[in-house]
Amino acid sequence: MFNYGVIGGGIVGLATALNILQRKPGASLILIEKEERLGRHQTGHNSGVIHSGIYYSPGSLKANLCRKGAIATRAFCTEHAIPYEICGKMIVATTELEVTRLAVLSERARANDIDVELLDRAQLRHREPHIAGLHALFVKNTGIVDYCAISSCMGELIRARGGEIKLGFEIDSIRESASKVSVTSGDVRWEIDRLVVCGGLQSDRLAGLAGLQTAHRIIPFRGEYFRLPTSRVGIIQRLIYPVPDPELPFLGVHLTRLIDGNITVGPNAVMGFSREGYAPRSAKFSDVIDFAKFPGFWRMLWQHRRFAAGEMRNSLFKAAYLKECQKYCPELGINDLLYHEAGIRAQAVMRDGSLVHDFLFLETPRMLHVCNAPSPAATSAIPIGQMIAEKCT
Repeated sequence: MFNYGVIGGGIVGLATALNILQRKPGASLILIEKEERLGRHQTGHNSGVIHSGIYYSPGSLKANLCRKGAIATRAFCTEHAIPYEICGKMIVATTELEVTRLAVLSERARANDIDVELLDRAQLRHREPHIAGLHALFVKNTGIVDYCAISSCMGELIRARGGEIKLGFEIDSIRESASKVSVTSGDVRWEIDRLVVCGGLQSDRLAGLAGLQTAHRIIPFRGEYFRLPTSRVGIIQRLIYPVPDPELPFLGVHLTRLIDGNITVGPNAVMGFSREGYAPRSAKFSDVIDFAKFPGFWRMLWQHRRFAAGEMRNSLFKAAYLKECQKYCPELGINDLLYHEAGIRAQAVMRDGSLVHDFLFLETPRMLHVCNAPSPAATSAIPIGQMIAEKCT
């Protein structure tokens, strides 16, 4: 019998388990992950950005968690000798409409107590000679890191505090009684007093296994990336982002420096036909049937039909994808876009077709299911873990 159990070995599940053990020294805890290594899915396909929280409403939970998370992530990396870099990012306006939106974003940043600097065309060109734009907002505290390295370190700390981590165990059933929660994987069963489920791409299915009624479905969105060749590694010194369109659900294509020295271009956001299929043209029949039977999927598709059509065009035609990049980096050519493995975002969608952009929890007397942890969950993972641990300890 374990005092606490966590299902899911992504960074949110790991941060939760570690915080539980910090709050309850000596408690018995087990973390169960179906893959053979930690951080295999969303954590392992993350862009590696330590976000500042600039996009979120001042005083909102997401803004506060992101700001606290960025500080906590840097402190964690410093304490455990994990490489990271505060390189900053440029949000680049390429049209007059985007210049107006950039000014609004600058005011929001100051309300969120985020250190930013508004640059004109000449100042942008001086700092980033290969980037074109009318104005830019320099967000000074944005950084880059390897979240898999953080996850591995968290796993070591969990074990050092007496927690058990079981890899390669896919959950078959979750049964709650008045006195315990029974979790089974094949012939193995664990009995747990309090269970937290951080299932990511499988969160709705794990809730269903536990007998819970869900009003949402996880719809997989593929974020397709390209990698620049080594000859282009010095093309940017900072991260380069477009000005977000408030009418669209995703940020758009950007240039991202990785902590290993590479630069990625992306992502777009297209429908995924497999929840965990990262290779091109991946498809899983059961996953497609699952979301096709959900009425919220079709309502969402209709509501965002213009955006979806544009993203699909950019996915099918490399030249169209390149055109998005050339808006602010005009010297890139088609041969600069090299293959890079896609990421998949677990987007929770409600029955009315609305996209869930906030936390979504399902709770019972002995279980807490994290059905949606909003972006940027990797940056905010440590305070999210603290928040979840407070709920269940």
